[in-house]
Amino acid sequence: MFADLLGYSETIAPIGSMLNSTPSIELSRRQLLKGIAAFSATVVFSGCNKAQLASASPINVLPAASTQPAPTGPMSQALLSVTANNAGAIGSGFAGLSYEKSAMCEPLFTAANTDLVGLFQLLGPGVLRIGGNTVDQYIWTPNGPGGTRYHIAPADVDALAAFLKQAGWQCIYGINLGGAATGATTPALAAAEVAYVAQQLGSSLIGIEIGNECDGYGAAGSYYADNWSLAQFEALWNQFRSAILTATPGVPVTGPASGSNVAAWTVPFAQSVTRKGLSLITQHYYRGDGSSSASTAAKLISPDANLQKALGMLGAASQSIGVPFRIGECNSYFAGGAVGVSDSYASALWVIDFLFNCAQGGATGVNLHGGGNANGYTPIADNNGAVIEARPEFYGLTFFTLAGQGTLCETNLSAGSTNATAYAVKNAEGDLTMVIVNKDTTQNLQLTISLPQTVRSSSLMTMSQLSSGATGPSLTATSGVTIQGVSIAANGDFNPAAPYSLSSSGTQINCFVPALSAVLIETKQ
Repeated sequence: MFADLLGYSETIAPIGSMLNSTPSIELSRRQLLKGIAAFSATVVFSGCNKAQLASASPINVLPAASTQPAPTGPMSQALLSVTANNAGAIGSGFAGLSYEKSAMCEPLFTAANTDLVGLFQLLGPGVLRIGGNTVDQYIWTPNGPGGTRYHIAPADVDALAAFLKQAGWQCIYGINLGGAATGATTPALAAAEVAYVAQQLGSSLIGIEIGNECDGYGAAGSYYADNWSLAQFEALWNQFRSAILTATPGVPVTGPASGSNVAAWTVPFAQSVTRKGLSLITQHYYRGDGSSSASTAAKLISPDANLQKALGMLGAASQSIGVPFRIGECNSYFAGGAVGVSDSYASALWVIDFLFNCAQGGATGVNLHGGGNANGYTPIADNNGAVIEARPEFYGLTFFTLAGQGTLCETNLSAGSTNATAYAVKNAEGDLTMVIVNKDTTQNLQLTISLPQTVRSSSLMTMSQLSSGATGPSLTATSGVTIQGVSIAANGDFNPAAPYSLSSSGTQINCFVPALSAVLIETKQ
């Protein structure tokens, strides 16, 4: 079992149980990612087909206004070497979001929710995954009024379709499988729901996900308790898939959406179903248990060997059957997150590393799980459909998307004992964008960067944190995060100051990376 290897997934108790599922500027200066080329499902699911990757770098950037100020405090010399060697790829829609299916019955995913639309658009065309444990609680009710707990009606699907169209996003849509244990749902009922969803979502629908974290169904208090196996799952899953495809031929089906058990569940499932029955392999990942005292900010921003192992197994399975994979649900710590950690500045620094690590591991994208206004891990806080704020993790997501799409280049960062990481993206025009994350609490870096190509100009933006009255950033702060000195509004408005100009000579650039910050360096050949 790989419960410890993959961490655990989000848990929301099914009806009548207490199941804990386990291993769910101003814009004229910088339009950011709004208006980028239309999302392409072919790019999202094309694995490492680099020829199809388009640039998604921010546009309309004003010339850098000033030089980068030197940070105060201890300073270490560091060297970053970027090579032309390929280290992965980032395609359109890589950074996605995941919500519980129950959110469809709230006034959240509607075209009229302009605040949420604005925040989604800030990330660029993306993939919204409708899933979570409530997938197996909600029943298709074709004659229902909509907005009713435990029921999905046509009105709910219509609202989602309108939201996706307004935001320019696409969707992986989850279908109830666990309810088959009591007869609450059937293959025919699932097929009817998919038929309506496919009709209404059209090209916005890029995958149907049957069930959620089915590797946990056999647990005490869960569906099929003490009477569950991979073979039983495959048989039931195939019944549902067959009915769905009979009603809606050609609709893409994803899976298995495992909470953990990569080696014992996800890999053999994918090899059994093969590319004839599966369009996308999906897997969940969490760093650990949000209720554990060990789930600290320091652990969150430390290297994650378990993630690398999981990505290695998923990548090998993906290549063996010719089907791409996606981390369809993930976040920092499961059970809603660790209070004061998952909702803190540490999550902003962590998510940048996490996204780049997944891209380097061959994933076609990730979906950060969230929703609600609890002191947990949601990137966007909301209450009864109204957006409350963009949380620190959303800033990290935004910073990642600013690096754009393209080929990842191999990097080698020499920074002594400083906890720092570096990534480089080469876009379709051949320009390089570097992201360096300094997670050290006190040590600043004076960085010299050597590139594989001559640089004509370069500029830098910084993600940092500073609370009112504080003299420096804090990992555990839950507010005060900015990108180039500016916060992200609840409606997605974002007007960062002009970037700093950097000194460069030939293939070399010099800059600072302050403690507890991330910098993004854009170059032009």
